[in-house]
Amino acid sequence: MKFFTLLTCLLFSFASAGGAFKIPRSEVVELTEKTTGQVYPLFIKTPRSYKSNKGKHYPVIYLTDAPYTFQVASGTTRFPMNSGKMEEAIIVGIAYSKGSRGAASRIRDYTISEAKTWKLKTGNAAIHATFIREQVFSYIEKNYRVSSSKRTFVGNSLGGLFGAFILFNYPDMFSDYIFGSPSVWFNNNDLLSFDVKKAANKTRVYLAVGSLEKPEFGEREDMVAGAKSLSNKIARQSGDKVELKFKTVEDASHATAFPTILIQGLDWIYGKQQ
Repeated sequence: MKFFTLLTCLLFSFASAGGAFKIPRSEVVELTEKTTGQVYPLFIKTPRSYKSNKGKHYPVIYLTDAPYTFQVASGTTRFPMNSGKMEEAIIVGIAYSKGSRGAASRIRDYTISEAKTWKLKTGNAAIHATFIREQVFSYIEKNYRVSSSKRTFVGNSLGGLFGAFILFNYPDMFSDYIFGSPSVWFNNNDLLSFDVKKAANKTRVYLAVGSLEKPEFGEREDMVAGAKSLSNKIARQSGDKVELKFKTVEDASHATAFPTILIQGLDWIYGKQQ
């Protein structure tokens, strides 16, 4: 009863504060990608103990599709991190390039090869990965107390495709990966033909998909089959340093699976057994 009373008070204090809602302990900074000149906002949230525990260095959770995923990650981790059920981490959401229209930025940056039949530009994944590795990591590590060896990638749909590209080409760029409903189908399943570099360090991969992500349930592509094919490829080719967990979220579609995939994946990586 005391917990629900406290939760109600906290929610009321946010709702009645007036003005626009702001995620606590968060800020937005902008970085300019060196080769293209594109400007990318970063959404950054520090843990509750960050200011008081000045000797602690924190892991970082990096999210693609930040305008959507940052809010979900902030909300779903708030109670488990604040209550000690999950290790605290800094959350960093990488948004789309400023001035981009519709899905142009994500389609350009998260796709792994040039698809000539697509109207929008594709195939910028290698450049975007370099931007994250050389500029985003550098900024976060210079300005926050972070663990350079504990980084988690989170990507959903095309973001999951992009994450698999990073795992295959630069496996030690992150220590952990969460792939939600990855778009393996892109460019005729091109991802499945990629060579896979073996990780030098222990790496965990959480891969999940909604059980309803099939054409018979209204989806354009069979995301379940794609996720299973990706899971099999990772298991066969990524080497013994990679620990893989594959899950199917029952009764979830492409539109609804991600929040469950995110919190269950983060709990697998950061959860504390009581």
